[in-house]
Amino acid sequence: MTGLSLALRYALFAGIAMIANLGTQRLVLAFGETAFVFATAVGAGTLVGLVVKYLLDKRWIFYDASTGLRAHGRKFALYTAMGLVTTCIFWGSETAFWLIWGTDPMRELGAVLGLMVGYMTKYLLDRRFVFTDGRGIAEGAR
Repeated sequence: MTGLSLALRYALFAGIAMIANLGTQRLVLAFGETAFVFATAVGAGTLVGLVVKYLLDKRWIFYDASTGLRAHGRKFALYTAMGLVTTCIFWGSETAFWLIWGTDPMRELGAVLGLMVGYMTKYLLDRRFVFTDGRGIAEGAR
């Protein structure tokens, strides 16, 4: 796979995960506008986006063929740990936009911008620390 095709595929999967994340947030935010509902929406959206992105990345970006609960558990734990760093970028951006403008469209813009920066950082961390065997990844893309 060329570097360009890898980048396009990764961007597509990031977009799918963003839609899953923000869609989940909208569902939760339908229950109210309190700080608790907002925090619940952000947390639920992040969890859904994380699982969707892990499944897509494992199979179609890093071509990881490992199976079994132990292998999945270890990789998902590492994947999640790398995501904690990048989630701070996402949450910080989304929350800052919400606090500054106080509107849902601006909150979502902050979320999208934070997710874009976070996903670029996450790819580099995942390649380095999670999916370390590198099977199937084009050398030009590494």
